[in-house]
Formats: sequence, C-alpha cells, structure tokens
Amino acid sequence: MTETAASPVLASLARILASDELLTDAADCWAYGYDNSRRQGRPAGVALPSTPEQAAAVVAACSAAATPLTVRGRGTGTAGAAVPDDGSIVLSTERLDRIIDIDGPNRVAVVQPGVTNAALQRAAGEAGFFWPPDPTSAEYCTVGGNLGCNSAGPRAVKYGTPRDNTLGLTAATGTGQIIRTGCYTTKGVVGYDLTRLLIGSEGTLAVILEATLKLTPLPEAITTLRAVYADMESAALAVSRIMGQAATPRVLEFMDGRAAALAAEQRPGVLPEGAGSVLLIEADGTRATVEETAAAIGRAARGPGLMELRTAANDDEARQLWEARKALSPALRGVAPGKINEDVVVPVASMGTFIAQLEEIGRRHDVLIVSFGHAGNGNIHVNLLGNAEDPDERARMERCLGDVFSSVLGLNGTLSGEHGIGIAKRDYVGRELSPEVMELMRGIKAVFDPAGILNPGKGLPAAI
Repeated sequence: MTETAASPVLASLARILASDELLTDAADCWAYGYDNSRRQGRPAGVALPSTPEQAAAVVAACSAAATPLTVRGRGTGTAGAAVPDDGSIVLSTERLDRIIDIDGPNRVAVVQPGVTNAALQRAAGEAGFFWPPDPTSAEYCTVGGNLGCNSAGPRAVKYGTPRDNTLGLTAATGTGQIIRTGCYTTKGVVGYDLTRLLIGSEGTLAVILEATLKLTPLPEAITTLRAVYADMESAALAVSRIMGQAATPRVLEFMDGRAAALAAEQRPGVLPEGAGSVLLIEADGTRATVEETAAAIGRAARGPGLMELRTAANDDEARQLWEARKALSPALRGVAPGKINEDVVVPVASMGTFIAQLEEIGRRHDVLIVSFGHAGNGNIHVNLLGNAEDPDERARMERCLGDVFSSVLGLNGTLSGEHGIGIAKRDYVGRELSPEVMELMRGIKAVFDPAGILNPGKGLPAAI
C-alpha cells in the first residue's frame, strides 16, 4: 500500500481500520467517487468502518490532517452531495448497517445509517409499523442518505419528511466528537433542536452514526385511484380541491401531458389517448373508514377536464395503475441521459400557474420540459431534456434552468424539496437565501466543523 507511506492521513486510517476496511487502490476508490448526478471525484482513500467508534476516529484523523471527508451511503442522490473532492477521503456507511431495535410499544426504531430504507421497512413491517419516508430509490438508498438530504418520497403529503419522523441522532462532529441530539420520546423541548438541523445538512455538519426514528402503524387498508385529465390546469385545480378538504390522501402524485405520453409509450394501453395530465392517488386507514376517505377524495377529484377516474379493485389492479408512473424515470433517462432533473417546490395552489410558466420558459429557450412529482405538497420534478454534452445546448439548458428557478421563487417556492443542494444547486442558493442568513449558516458550520473538512463545497456557495 504505497500511498499509505506517502500520506499521513492514510497512515492514520490504517491504524484505525482493518486492512479490508480501507481502500486505497485507485480502481477500488473510483467506484466511491460518483453519485446519481453523474459527477465524478477521485478520492485518495475509502474508509469502511464497521463501528460508530471507528467512524468517529476516521473523522478525527481527517480533521487532524485537514483532509476533506465526504460521507456516503449508496450514491443514489442526484445533486452531487456524495461526490468527493479529488484526493479526499470517502467514509462509506455500508458496513454500519445494523437495525439495533424495533420498539413497537413506543413506536420507535433505532438503526445505523447504512441500513437501506427497504430493509427498515421490512423489519418495521414485521412488527406492524412503517417509517413514512419512502423515496423512489427505497430498495437501494440508505436511512443515512435519507436523513442527509431530508428525502421523503410520495407519502410525505400525509406523514411528513424525515425531519418529522426522526426523534434523535448520534453523530460525529467535524472533530470526531460523538454527540447525541434529540430524545427517545415524541415530546421533548430541552435545548436547541439540533436533530432537525443535522437532517438535510448533507454531511456538512456531522456524520450520522445512529438514528432514533418515529414509526407509524401500518394502515389496515389502502385504496388506489387514478384520475386522468384533459390538461394540466384541470389537474392542478383538482389537486387544490383534494388538498382543501378534510380527507388527506396518503399519496398524491402527478404527471404532466408530456410525461403521460412518454409513460403511455412505455406501457401501451395503460392510459387513455389524449391524456393531458394524470393524478395517482392513495387513501389509507382502517377497513371501516378507507372507503369513505377514498370516496371523499374521488368527489374532490371530479371536475372540469376529468377524462377518467378509476379505483383499483385489488392489489394487482393497483399495481397496473402505477405501472405508467414507475416506467417514467427510466424512460426519461433513455430519451435524454444528460437531462437536468430538479425537484423544486411551489405552493399547491400555484401548481397550475407554475406548469403554465414552464411551458412558456421551455418555448423561449427551445428546451423540452417534462414534469411529474408529488402534487400533494407541490414538490415537482422538472426535467429539462437535452444533450448536455453539446456546449451550446448545455448553455441553453442552464439559462432555461435559471428562469425555472426564478419562476419558483416568484411563486414563494423553494429550490429543493428532497434532492438536496450538493454541487448542482450550490451556486443558486443565494437567490433564495439572504447574505445574512448564509453568513449565519457558515458560522454554524464552523462550530460543528472548525477545520472545514466535512463535505466542503457542498450546500452553500463560497463566501465572497
């Protein structure tokens, strides 16, 4: 291991970790240098700690050597938050994958950060519970990654985000000091809420070592509905009606006309011809109440422009109703591998206005825009399709993106709902946050990470 002798931090890590817990060969490290943003870094080493104490020691060693450190789950993020600087160290949580406890009576799960979302759901499900966050990548993404980006998925419309479903954390600060935040109970107001601060910080403040999560009982029954509309305006008005009445959907997803057309190509016959927008809806509850809830949502879904409203009769039919939506993301990657994928959020009542503005922005820049996402909380995945390898086309897409962000902020929205900031949106943050607020955030970063080693260059633009 020739690089160890040449690098003090690698030598320190070799004393902390077993030989199979430290990778230094360039070919081995390469696989840990990218995420789903398709950006790539070249780390000098990859630490694979198997205990929280080892992970904290890795952080301390990097701090002492002033070596940048990026914590990583499975790399499913799309904003570049898990992409390391060249020559830095990656701390992978893949071996910190213990489900420590499923405490049914207290509705609590205690897990390490490398546990996948799907593994947690299976373990909780055996006890009659679930953890509400459910990103599309649930089979692969980790709880640590979910917490790092506050990634929520479709169920957030009813059950909230990771911030709403996490009671406490154990984490290592930028000096390697292990801290405990929050509590084991659903009520607690002692001290500042550092748990919510760390969630969504993308590994820039601390490395999460353990999470105490709030579980929710599994519903007795789920009813799936699909509403097809002639245009997006009709669908947006339906979303406002649905969210404006008492029966809250468990899931309320949408596809615009272009997304519906692409999905129909992937699954012929699943959607009616001429669909201008599609809403996918789930209602849940007890067997005694779910039909009433679904009926109330269905009544709200009815209105001008409705082409079809279907209720799944059984689980197989529910899966068929979801087929088109699940085929969409892979299809978009096939059409435009270099697409720009954003996850902006606008107030629910402004969705129709925003989609109309997207149409105009796309025409102005000659960029095809396809949108889908979590309509119930206004979280819209805006996909700018094009060849990002072509410099002229890439420049046009970037100008288009700037106007998309202007539209979002003009409607009192926010630039990211669950993908995080990472590298991809870092330079746009100043359009949403004031200089005073960003300076406060840099001060907080300095308290947690005085050497500035934790995921540097992510989340906030450099101070001028």
